[in-house]
Amino acid sequence: MEVFKKGSNIFKILSEAVSEGIVIVNKSQIIVGTNAAANSLFGYDEDELLGQHLDVLIPKKYHHNHHKHVSGFMDKSHKRQMGHNQELYGARKDGSQFPVEAGLNPFSVYDNNYVMALVIDITVRKKAEQELKHWANIFNESLNEIYIFDVNTMLFIDVNKGALKNIGYDISELRKMTPVDIKPHLDKEGFLKEINPILEGKKDKLKFNTTHQRKDGTTYPVEVHLQKSSTGDHETLVAIILDITEQEAYTQKLEQTVAKRTSQLEEALVKEKELGELKTKFLSLVSHEFKTPLSGILTSATLAGKYPREDQQEKREKHLKTIQAKVKYLNNIINDFLSIERLESGKVKYNYTNFPLSKVINEVIYDANMLLKEGQNIVYPENIDAIFIDFDEKILDLILTNLINNAIKYSSEMSTIHISATEKDDLLIIAVRDEGIGIPEEEQKHIFNRYFRAENALLNQGTGIGLNIVKTHLENLGGSIIFSSVQDQGSIFTITLPITN
Repeated sequence: MEVFKKGSNIFKILSEAVSEGIVIVNKSQIIVGTNAAANSLFGYDEDELLGQHLDVLIPKKYHHNHHKHVSGFMDKSHKRQMGHNQELYGARKDGSQFPVEAGLNPFSVYDNNYVMALVIDITVRKKAEQELKHWANIFNESLNEIYIFDVNTMLFIDVNKGALKNIGYDISELRKMTPVDIKPHLDKEGFLKEINPILEGKKDKLKFNTTHQRKDGTTYPVEVHLQKSSTGDHETLVAIILDITEQEAYTQKLEQTVAKRTSQLEEALVKEKELGELKTKFLSLVSHEFKTPLSGILTSATLAGKYPREDQQEKREKHLKTIQAKVKYLNNIINDFLSIERLESGKVKYNYTNFPLSKVINEVIYDANMLLKEGQNIVYPENIDAIFIDFDEKILDLILTNLINNAIKYSSEMSTIHISATEKDDLLIIAVRDEGIGIPEEEQKHIFNRYFRAENALLNQGTGIGLNIVKTHLENLGGSIIFSSVQDQGSIFTITLPITN
């Protein structure tokens, strides 16, 4: 360190004239000299670093390897870039880290060996390199084909992996070719005419359909998106190619891709409109579904109060049963909405237990009896007392409640709901058959969609979410649900689920 004090004026004059940070260490890797640029770079005051070990400027996780690098430079005594092809980082006084580039220069003064490190903060460069690498990856890994070719010679300059894979040529072959060489239905004149608007500057971008030919002679339809680009004074054209083989198979009647895109957009707008209408309809439906039973409860409660005498007990019980049924209905709606919320948030936790099937069916039918219309009855399944199942009891209750309540709701008075249960190959098959209004054939594909209600069911109470919940739970638990239905004759819903977990 004394050496640098003796020549401090010369060292300061020379070091302060250098924009890079200068850090000089002795053989023990003790810092003996720095310039203002280095102090500023690492966040230290003047002379604050003198006498400290070089480790103070190196992140802890790099200390071990760094000692080897510095020792090696001193031993070999020649200039070189430190950490060639490696990531180097410096540590500031405040603990923050930043990428650096360091050139190491071993030298001797009065038989003492030193290393001078020229340090540059390359944060900005690293960020630019990362961004460049990111865009290069996007270019190379794109599933679409990307071709870059010269404006004047039309020769390909570069292509991405997607293009090489689909077209079959390697990059060296393509650099001797032009776009015309892979377009069997276009000669040079026809191609130039196609892209003339962009060459003359009349358009910034072009989109057109054509056919490409692979190296093996096979062809495929493509949609070309073309635009100009430049690197310095060198002008190029960039073509992004979409292989539309599958699309064209479905759009043979469309004359051009623009019409197809327009059709898709219109379809999306229609779906958007339908979704908006569905939401509005749902809100109205929910309001109605709560308002109607609440009004019924209020009316029945009021009427029940008008029959205080003992001989009027039968009339009171009639209104009390109405209240119970409507409360049960509201409770089912709330349970459905809670199920939707839990399913969407992923908070559903299934609790498997072993229980007799008859227990759940007895409870569901008991509750359903309060909803039966005049003359309706439920045919209890036969021979189920010996059936035990490993399943979530509450979920099975919810599933059967939805199916049986639907059967009651969409069936007329004096009708019968049939329930059957059978075991087959470690599976339990439960069917609920009604004699109700059935589902129109053209609407059956939507029956498990959330909030969907068939046109012939709109006058009945319901939210259109029950079957969606049933199907989701069954799929989560390894089961399934199917149905068959004939309008005005009735429906059969059949669920299949594993007997053992």
